[in-house]
Amino acid sequence: MKPKIFVARAVFPEVLARLEQHFEVESNQDDRIYSADELLAKAHGKHGLFTTPSEPVTAALFAANPQLKAVCNMAVGYNNIDVAAATQAGVMATNTPDVLNETTADFGWALMMAAARRITESEHFLRAGKWKKWSYDSFVGPDIHGATLGIIGMGRIGQAIARRSLGFDMQVLYHNRSRLAPEQEARANNARYVSKQELLQQADHVVLVLPYSKDTHHTIAAPELALMKPTATLTNIARGGIVDDAALIAALREGRIAAAGVDVFENEPSFKPEFLDLSNVVLTPHIASASTPTRLAMANCAAGNLIAALSGQRPPNLLNPDVAAR
Repeated sequence: MKPKIFVARAVFPEVLARLEQHFEVESNQDDRIYSADELLAKAHGKHGLFTTPSEPVTAALFAANPQLKAVCNMAVGYNNIDVAAATQAGVMATNTPDVLNETTADFGWALMMAAARRITESEHFLRAGKWKKWSYDSFVGPDIHGATLGIIGMGRIGQAIARRSLGFDMQVLYHNRSRLAPEQEARANNARYVSKQELLQQADHVVLVLPYSKDTHHTIAAPELALMKPTATLTNIARGGIVDDAALIAALREGRIAAAGVDVFENEPSFKPEFLDLSNVVLTPHIASASTPTRLAMANCAAGNLIAALSGQRPPNLLNPDVAAR
């Protein structure tokens, strides 16, 4: 008998076919969004779950499904999974790091540049038929080249963003839980480690790339926004909840920072409708990793973790190694 798994969201057909070689698969190709209680029921009798950040994997789910052996998230983030409860229940939890680093870094730059250079604002102006003449101050914004880039969260993606700044002749400041090794700083365009306060005060463009946890909740709120230059931009490609969205809306509305690029939101896919009233913010629906090769690589990485976990091997991206050691 093959182990049973549930694939909680629609996935590439070729990845589903790969899983079907190893497992008895129940899949959600209709792409319904399941509540915590519905997912708990879908996990009944399953040995593994293939999940995304939209699925709440709770302690109650583990308690109700003692046969479960692995939960494999198709994302680098995993704040949707109660990893402590998974460990206590003896369930392996995995994520998909590395495969999305470069694509997400590309998008971070695209979003930052679109915000700084007012691309979506000017496009809406053009599409509305308002463009009648050229003006010296029409949609002027801050430069990218020669500016100071501040990165909060200097993991793999943060370092990839910093490497790209070399071609723009930028100075790079970063703040992280711990300082990088000197050789890593050198590869990241000679990035300089500073306090969060110094970074916010000095940076012309601030990019957030840190994981979400209770400790990073509202890393950027009203006090932090007050430290930034009125000409600065803020780009969030990290997770919703890293930024106090209400405080950001107020800062943008009042011109206390110049612009923002926001790919992730508190309580997404819901978001504060006040964002829509602002012209100085670029809004995207959590698509920083959304290239076809990268999303396919993420799906295959999650599938590989699940195959390893349910065949008695240690998954490559195990988040709770204490379980494998039992």
